[in-house]
Amino acid sequence: MPHIEDITIRNYRALQNVTFRGLRPLTVVLGPNGCGKSTFFDVFGFLADCLQTNVRKALEPRGRFAEVRSRESDGPISFTIRYRESDFGVRRPTPIITYHLAIGERDGRPIVVEEYLQWRRGQRGKPFRFLDLRDGEGSVISGESPEETDKRNPVKMDSPDILAIKALGQLSDNPRVASLRRFIEGWFLSYFIPDQARQVPEAGGAEHLSRTGENLPNVVEYLSEQHPDILREILRKVAERIPGLETVQADRTIDNRLVLRFKDGPFRDPFLARYVSDGTIKMFAYLILLNDPQPPPLLCIEEPENGLYTKLLPILAEEFRAHAEGEGGRPGTQVFVSSHSPHFVDAARPEELWVMKRTPDGYVAVERADRIEGIREFYETGARLGGLWYEDFLT
Repeated sequence: MPHIEDITIRNYRALQNVTFRGLRPLTVVLGPNGCGKSTFFDVFGFLADCLQTNVRKALEPRGRFAEVRSRESDGPISFTIRYRESDFGVRRPTPIITYHLAIGERDGRPIVVEEYLQWRRGQRGKPFRFLDLRDGEGSVISGESPEETDKRNPVKMDSPDILAIKALGQLSDNPRVASLRRFIEGWFLSYFIPDQARQVPEAGGAEHLSRTGENLPNVVEYLSEQHPDILREILRKVAERIPGLETVQADRTIDNRLVLRFKDGPFRDPFLARYVSDGTIKMFAYLILLNDPQPPPLLCIEEPENGLYTKLLPILAEEFRAHAEGEGGRPGTQVFVSSHSPHFVDAARPEELWVMKRTPDGYVAVERADRIEGIREFYETGARLGGLWYEDFLT
């Protein structure tokens, strides 16, 4: 499954020029309020929206080009992602592929200024672009394993605000482009809202949890019918983490809607979801998400600590890591988590933790914890990263 190794972001709000280099299966982004954590996560939402619709429509709800581009900055908004199509830790990883997208403005309209995909074949030689477009025109080398000497096919986009990977990624002739399109389409940004999960939706199974969680009862019904073993394992984990909780079930009402009920051990009758704490629903929903039979290739979760008991946070961090690294023969899928909780960060490793902070010029700087002087030594002598952050060693 594809995974991102590096990402460089330029001129996207407060992220005027930042690079996350050496991303791990689990990446934890740490920082106080207003340091750019939500902006970093919105980068992935923005790219997914660009692919689903077009650049103009993706920019509109975010304030349009002038508001999204970093203040007092020139040049395009750009993203450079280096990724592999193989899992982390495989003996012979696939070559690194670089995707670059630059967005500018012409006559008051946003356009794709530059878009390319490049890789290097073999151990020697320079990387070459097998997809290369400027202002909507360029070329693509088709085939499973494009070579620099292969024939280039001309490309001309109908509209300057449509991504080439959207159009060309629909064609079987371009499997590498199609792979990237599917990868981005599969990114999942969780904005789970407990009150949304308490709703009473129409009956019917749903394979995947929605971003806000309003279809949680539908997913429970689907798992109970199609994957009962997975649901039993989820319920076992929930019972271990939330003492007294015995089971969760989705019951159909007389008007064919679904009601989520939580059974507490000491009591005979289960509770309706609206009487259950936010933390209980949230932990249950995260375990549903992490045990999806067909998980998304990239999970982005903002501040999972909100509403959860502090002792559950290290356990939840371990669940995220197990999901990201893969277990039981299942390949891992990358997980990005933002947090400002020392209790959650205590469970992170130095190579997994990125610290974000504002610089005097108003923009954001990022640094991986193990590259900060002294942090690795502190960690190896037993210090926890959350405590080091609380004591200002990570600022």
